[in-house]
Amino acid sequence: MSDGPSIATQRPPVDPPSIDEVMGLLRGVVDPELGSDIVELGMAKGATVDADGLVDVTIALTTSGCPLRAQIQRDVRARIGGLPGVTKVHITWTELTPDEKAAAMAKARWNVAQDAPETAVPATCRVLMVASGKGGVGKSSVTVNLAAALADRGYAVGVMDADIWGFSIPRMLGIEGRLGGSPESGKITPNHRSVGAGHLEVVSMGFLVEDEETALMWRGLILNRAVRHFCEDVEWGDLDYLLIDMPPGTGDVQMGLAKMLPRAEMIIVTTPALAAQKVAVRVAHMGRNNYLRVVGVIENMSAYVTPDGERHELFGAGGGDSLARQIGAPLLGSIPIDAAVSAGGDSGNPVVLGEGPAADAYRKIVEVIATEAAPPINMEGCSARLLAAAEAALDEAG
Repeated sequence: MSDGPSIATQRPPVDPPSIDEVMGLLRGVVDPELGSDIVELGMAKGATVDADGLVDVTIALTTSGCPLRAQIQRDVRARIGGLPGVTKVHITWTELTPDEKAAAMAKARWNVAQDAPETAVPATCRVLMVASGKGGVGKSSVTVNLAAALADRGYAVGVMDADIWGFSIPRMLGIEGRLGGSPESGKITPNHRSVGAGHLEVVSMGFLVEDEETALMWRGLILNRAVRHFCEDVEWGDLDYLLIDMPPGTGDVQMGLAKMLPRAEMIIVTTPALAAQKVAVRVAHMGRNNYLRVVGVIENMSAYVTPDGERHELFGAGGGDSLARQIGAPLLGSIPIDAAVSAGGDSGNPVVLGEGPAADAYRKIVEVIATEAAPPINMEGCSARLLAAAEAALDEAG
């Protein structure tokens, strides 16, 4: 077994992307304070793509000393560097002219006026959609354990059970009771669970039905309405992360959430089996077609390891690594087959809060997510101050 997860990945020899593909993916890079993508704001000035896969992107900041530069740089490199055929990403930095800056601020204000309030998910929250191409790969188990491990590190973590038909999050987290409401805000209050130094805020259809065995026979329009309520009408509070347990595949809910939460990123779960890997490719394509960044791949049920260290690859081998290479995304790590995972899900005590091979693997993956692949968003920067100053000047002039 490897010493731990790595976000490095070797890509297959393929043709580099077109400039249109690069600029299209840059529409998924959102200035976290202005709330619009850098292409729409005029901050993405252009791109060049060399035959050897070197991509040079020119980004103009609102001010040269903007402390959000590092965050924008990480997002640009992660999104463009994840494209098949890209060998290196270089960013050329420049600064918006006063006229361009004024235009960007005006565009941001117009977007806020047109779209507000979009959702109740705070802009400071990192949204991670946990997705899979097919059912049965352990996506919900991965969601629960990632959420619990992040909360155990001291983060405020939301969990949205968007698998409306196949809800299982309440049982796996050991949370019962109906969802409440806040008389002051008129919004739904998530169910709460403290974990370590942090806490979980959870919503699920499982909190709205009489029992876990209730069958929901809903079509696409009603499904989308349900997840829209989870996005718009839940009092999420000040979250560091929101993990969304997605239904398998690429249907109405997936496309609806991609539009409602354009800042979201994806973690794709697969197993070593070739069948799971092949259908998971479609999920990555769906996400990128909606300008969502793929954070990485998690291979679940990778192998059974006996107490004496002998490995038994019951479902094949290499599916996670193969998927990561095919879609040009990092393999965040592999979760071994461990009876404690199922027992923890049945009892409402996620395995990551205990000991064992699966718990260790989850903690290593969360370390990569929290420190490198998708760290918490730092909102202290320049753009919000500039926008506030511009709006104050307009108020004084008016």
